[in-house]
Amino acid sequence: MDSLLEKVWAGHRIGPEEAVRIYALPLEDLGALADRRRQLARAQAHGGRGNQIVTYIVDRNVNYTNVCNVYCKFCAFYRTEKDDDAYVITLEEMDKKIEETVALGGTQILMQGGHHPKLSLQWYLDLLSHIKGKFPQVNIHGFSPSEFVHFRDVFGLPVEEIIGQFARAGLGSIPGGGGEILVDRVRRRISPLKAMSDDWLGVMDAAHRLGLSTTATMMFGHVETIEDRIEHLERCRAQQDKTGGFTAFIAWTFQAEHTKLKAPTVGAHEYLRTQALSRIYLDNFPSVQSSWVTQGLEIGQVALKFGANDLGSIMIEENVVSQAGTTYRMGVTDMRRLIEDLGYEAHQRDNWYNLLN
Repeated sequence: MDSLLEKVWAGHRIGPEEAVRIYALPLEDLGALADRRRQLARAQAHGGRGNQIVTYIVDRNVNYTNVCNVYCKFCAFYRTEKDDDAYVITLEEMDKKIEETVALGGTQILMQGGHHPKLSLQWYLDLLSHIKGKFPQVNIHGFSPSEFVHFRDVFGLPVEEIIGQFARAGLGSIPGGGGEILVDRVRRRISPLKAMSDDWLGVMDAAHRLGLSTTATMMFGHVETIEDRIEHLERCRAQQDKTGGFTAFIAWTFQAEHTKLKAPTVGAHEYLRTQALSRIYLDNFPSVQSSWVTQGLEIGQVALKFGANDLGSIMIEENVVSQAGTTYRMGVTDMRRLIEDLGYEAHQRDNWYNLLN
């Protein structure tokens, strides 16, 4: 174990079997190793000051529809077209949300939705063109890989062509939603109608080749094993080796309330342990984001000592996690306080981790 610890401390790559051993360390030791890897990952950033900088972004999570036909067992947000509270956003509603975001200093919208069976390709292109034409300064970080696989099947076009059309209409980057666990055995249990692992990674590969940055995510703490989590990390790392298009990794825990998936949930201890392992394993990812949205402000802050260098968004609006029974809110003042209380410099960023202040 001593030689393995020295290997991790020096910043060398580890494999799956070594990851299992590292995961079993006492939490404080694992956290110290992850913090060391954070320092190594950030050492060259921002003129040598990267170790002391923790970032956040001001954006809004806009769900353009809650109609979805994949019925994931872990989701409490989706509705069918016949439900009374089903909706599709109007352009007027979208404009109001973005105007409020810009007024708060926001630079981006994170736009995702359900797999609506009837919205046309032109509807999406018109929505993107409208937003970009009216708010050219706002980045559209939109549509998860699972949505693009849905578009492929509905529109009968290759994923790469759809992404290209979306980018020309105004799409700026792609979030990593729908990653869950990139192990098909797990995916078939929790979301059998959703994109499988190769499909999810194929969308990321196409986006990177077209010049769009993306994030990678993991939703854990349900029916998967530790080995499944490590396989997920391995597949993300291999894709990053290939294309280098991931800007950050974000992991969060399954939120069980109001969902159909019956699984024992995990708490802050396992969240911090898994995030720390992610930072160590993903040696080619420039950033790791804390998930205060699911863990709360205090654990979100502690996560900055377990490998994270970013607190994510202030979340002006959040609908999916809150529907599953977890609701936390935070403004810029809170965000900066959490960062600065640990002795770091707090900086607002854009989607590509350029500092804005």
